[in-house]
Amino acid sequence: MDAAYVFRVTVRFETAAGVDISPETVEATVEVAADPPGEGEWLFFRDALWRGEVGDERHARELAESWLSVPVADVSFSELRLDSAYREALEDAIESNPEPFDGDSARDVLHRHLGSSIRVVDD
Repeated sequence: MDAAYVFRVTVRFETAAGVDISPETVEATVEVAADPPGEGEWLFFRDALWRGEVGDERHARELAESWLSVPVADVSFSELRLDSAYREALEDAIESNPEPFDGDSARDVLHRHLGSSIRVVDD
């Protein structure tokens, strides 16, 4: 069972006085492992994403800065990449505790927060 949140992040380099850098920003793909459903920060999708995009850009930049330890100029959500086992476990976790999701079905919850940004990858 495996899943990761994938973001496009633009980092900004800060230099000391008298030091120039080019380019001043670099775009990178950042993958953040998703906690197993029902464990740790498994509700990250609910708390940070809305319709397949970051819900609060400032908060997302702060998160990305904590992951990377560099200033972040921009961050956008690309996808939740997961395998079939993780998707099934995620849907089961949502269905078994519908209260945090206003009683909606797992399908509705995932669509509301992730839009069409779910990619199932089975090797």
